Amino acid sequence: MSITRLTVFCGSSPGADPAHLETATALGRELAERGIGLVYGGAHLGLMGALADAALDAGGDVIGVMTEALVDAEIAHTGLPELHVVPTMHERKALMADLGDGFCMLPGGYGTLDEFCEAVTWTQLGIHHKPCGVLDPTGYYAPLLELLDRATEQRFIRPEHRGLVLAAKTVPDLLDRLETWTPLPLAKWLDTTDR
Repeated sequence: MSITRLTVFCGSSPGADPAHLETATALGRELAERGIGLVYGGAHLGLMGALADAALDAGGDVIGVMTEALVDAEIAHTGLPELHVVPTMHERKALMADLGDGFCMLPGGYGTLDEFCEAVTWTQLGIHHKPCGVLDPTGYYAPLLELLDRATEQRFIRPEHRGLVLAAKTVPDLLDRLETWTPLPLAKWLDTTDR
């Protein structure tokens, strides 16, 4: 699968562990070096800002997508070559999904989890056919990945559907996995027999 733009969901906070900022910076730089454009939430703060700045500093293409309310709150990155301003969060998520060929989640809070889980669900339902990955060198998302395994064991997630969420500890590994991901036919994703 060719990824020309990657949509990244992450926090507008730097988090407590400095490694989170390092990871965001490494991802932004690697995207630019590979010629993969970045689509993200448009903020200049926290992991979002570090990610965008690293991509821009390395000569990458960066697109931000933000709601009017967040622009009014003055958290928009003013150095972006392209910033889409939309009325609602629903429109923000839909546009970020449309602009990217795949999805990556870095550490974040409720908004990050919401955006990533919706992207995974849309892949499961065949609304789009795009890979979804978690970049997690520090183990921040280990409890979430364990929950997905538990949900699979309890037959709330089919084993094939569990494979929708890729995870890696390094930037190159995650990007390679996203680019080699192959979706199952839609009928297989929607099969509810033998749960």
